[in-house]
Amino acid sequence: MQRLLSTKEVAQLLDVNEKMVYTLVSEKGLPATKITGKWLFPLELVEKWIEDSAVNLPPGRAPLPDYHGLVVIAGSNDILLDRAMALYNKLYTDNLVVFGNLGSMGGLKALRKSRCHIATSHLIQDQEDEYNFSYVSRELGQLPAVVNFCLREQCIIVPKGNPKKIVGISDFSRSDISIVNRREGTGTRVLLDKELKKLGIETRSVKGYERELEKHLDVGIEVLSGRADCGMAISAVAGLLGLDSIPVRSERYDLVISKEHFFERGVQLFLGLLQEEAFRKLADELMGYDLKMCGKMVYPQNIVEDTNLQEGVE
Repeated sequence: MQRLLSTKEVAQLLDVNEKMVYTLVSEKGLPATKITGKWLFPLELVEKWIEDSAVNLPPGRAPLPDYHGLVVIAGSNDILLDRAMALYNKLYTDNLVVFGNLGSMGGLKALRKSRCHIATSHLIQDQEDEYNFSYVSRELGQLPAVVNFCLREQCIIVPKGNPKKIVGISDFSRSDISIVNRREGTGTRVLLDKELKKLGIETRSVKGYERELEKHLDVGIEVLSGRADCGMAISAVAGLLGLDSIPVRSERYDLVISKEHFFERGVQLFLGLLQEEAFRKLADELMGYDLKMCGKMVYPQNIVEDTNLQEGVE
């Protein structure tokens, strides 16, 4: 069994006071357990948390092998992306695309560690007028190629007829409302937390906030089954499951691509697929997608006018 640290020991390891340790547990995901009635911290997991939180690590520590027909995508899951990958594998039989559902932040970490060719992300920035750039810059130390996959609608999924008359995220604090959540590090969770903070709603007052699910479709299934009254997900879920939805905002869902793999055959085949009529028809069959930016370079063609984000950009 791995070594367990006390609160005092982990505070010494991180060079912070003990009060800050509790803040890191609740707000930054510092690994901890309380099965003994007091906080204990598995050393191995704490060390991994420190590594995963680091920025500006030397690139290419574990480089992907030379392209041999496999494209690895990791990050935020999306229903249209799933269908696009299925179409890719059907059309290009000498190639294969696979996906790792890690959430937006997980995808960026995987890209930093050279464990994927493409990361998918929809992380809203603090000013709420842009997506992904500040997170990518912090995680990678530079901005790689960013290509838009789609614009899509984030919403509150509710049962058909909206029996509890939910009108917005402000209702999440109602005592008669139970939600399901997406896990930490997903773009949907980041959006929800920002909205709750703007409304002055403490997460501990939201019933079901701690119930975390892996996929957008999982949220819809929980609502459909009656195990939850609502949850945040993309509106395509409501269309597929016959549920109702309350729009929250339109968001940009991007493909973040490492420069060293951008021109590899499999990556270029996938980007080319975004212009094919067969792919466009897939989007037409789903609710809440807008492809007006699909396949367009968001960066580097459109230079971000923010000097803070330009630091380290080649």
